[in-house]
Amino acid sequence: MDGFSEKQKRVSRNSIFASIKRLHRPVFTTFESILLSGKSSSATTQALNLLQRDGLVFKIYRGIWAEVGNKELSPYAVIPFLFPTHRVYLSFISALHLYGIIEQIPQVITLASTAHTKIIRTKIADFSVHRIAPSFFNGFDWYQETGSFLIADAEKALVDSLYLSACRKKQFRHFPELHFSKSFNFNKAGRWAGKISNVRIRSYVQKRLNAMRE
Repeated sequence: MDGFSEKQKRVSRNSIFASIKRLHRPVFTTFESILLSGKSSSATTQALNLLQRDGLVFKIYRGIWAEVGNKELSPYAVIPFLFPTHRVYLSFISALHLYGIIEQIPQVITLASTAHTKIIRTKIADFSVHRIAPSFFNGFDWYQETGSFLIADAEKALVDSLYLSACRKKQFRHFPELHFSKSFNFNKAGRWAGKISNVRIRSYVQKRLNAMRE
């Protein structure tokens, strides 16, 4: 750090690393490090860069970091930090894969949001954010009650995918092979489809669901 001795840099680095450990989770932000350590913004940023140089942390995205080697680290753990001001939930192909309905691992992680559609590229994964109508932004909960990230239930994830395919999203027009477990409830999926306010989209989704059911 400019104007500091090597010893002072190391003390600051160690102090911030200790504060990161106290969070007991793999992902953290620069802002959290500032609050926990009591260091200035510039001192914290430079200490994090030292920690990255030493192979203890790495920068995932702007202002978002992860502890190297933490067994709890996954791309899904990053989701809440990418959107600190509004909620998003895992849905579409990614959610269907987690539920075992689709075996093929998606190349990007697909998220539902009321914000604009966009791609976010990070050091740990690429995230594809798709906008759905605010009135249809529901049907999700914390994954396995862990509080780590929000995910649509299986039926809503399928309906979300069909919803986007009706909006001419090519990546959701054709699915890989689908494997529905006995617990998958097509009646529940139909109820979700019935909540779509747009008549054309609702009719399209219901027809696709009926075809899958047969």
